[in-house]
Amino acid sequence: MTDTDSTDPGRRRLVIAGTGISGLTAAIYAARAGNDPLVLEGREPGGQLTLTTDVANYPGFPEGISGPDLVDRMKEQAEQFGAEIRHGVAERIEPGESRGAPHRITLSNGDRIATDAFVAASGASARTLEIPGEDDLMGYGVSTCATCDGAFFRDQELAVIGGGDAAMEEAHFLTKFASTVHLIHRREEFRAEAYWIDEIERKVESGEVEIRRNTELTEIHGSPEEGISHTTLVTNPEGHPTDRLDDDRTEKFDFDVDGVFIAIGHTPNTGYFEGTDIETDDVGYVYTKGGRDGGQTETGVPGIFAAGDVVDHHYQQAITAGGMGCQAAMDADAYLDAIEREPEAEPAATASDD
Repeated sequence: MTDTDSTDPGRRRLVIAGTGISGLTAAIYAARAGNDPLVLEGREPGGQLTLTTDVANYPGFPEGISGPDLVDRMKEQAEQFGAEIRHGVAERIEPGESRGAPHRITLSNGDRIATDAFVAASGASARTLEIPGEDDLMGYGVSTCATCDGAFFRDQELAVIGGGDAAMEEAHFLTKFASTVHLIHRREEFRAEAYWIDEIERKVESGEVEIRRNTELTEIHGSPEEGISHTTLVTNPEGHPTDRLDDDRTEKFDFDVDGVFIAIGHTPNTGYFEGTDIETDDVGYVYTKGGRDGGQTETGVPGIFAAGDVVDHHYQQAITAGGMGCQAAMDADAYLDAIEREPEAEPAATASDD
């Protein structure tokens, strides 16, 4: 076990959790600034972008680039400037007791690392259905990002799974490309805001969207080579049909679509902040300082910054994540420079023996 405490010469200047676009951008900027970043590659190396076979909207690649290729290029660039990339999953962080004191990170394998500054760029994981065919066809007809992949499905039949704001927004966006969008929801009522329900109802009236209530997707059929051939759905008038498979009213049937977009939300990978003074919302997204000046990515704990999908629950795009990663690296650099300039606290005076 490695425990790089405040007296250990192995104590790091900066640790970045995550090798998605946000973390790697932070690594590039931090390395160029001479901050010798250690980048922890977690359980999902490269982040959600590695699930996208073709990225056509990242600036600088007019012919498009695969998600894994883009991530690999950014890793190479970060390492070229001196970043160290190591596999490791942050499981817990103990913030320093005072400004300038080291933060201690415990990894899932038990290793401990002390660092002067920390950037949380560990992303958010899209929630999935955990049904047959989903993993095998992810990136080959199955997607969790309409903005990323919708343009690859022009004039095709698409299914969007979910009933909240995210599903409504995805379905609405996909009408730009699809012949028909089938919105599949396991209950009768939607959880989305009234605005999005109204927008989708207008798309229903125009024939662009069809809604299947009280219906669930249970299997996706096809292959990476051929894409999706068809899906299996179940429906029950009472809703939640997979909980009522023995009900005589539950109907199981095949349904032909060319693409499936799963939009049942994301879970930010910020569990390691539990028990700290770092503020998150009820889902786990981190609150940062924001504003117009420097330090926008600061959390409520000095020396700890957050960027990308651990903060952003709205845009969730590679380019916005990269921009925030740049900000976090610059904010961390300013913090590190500041604590180096601060005079060390003088020892407390002791009573005289005279």
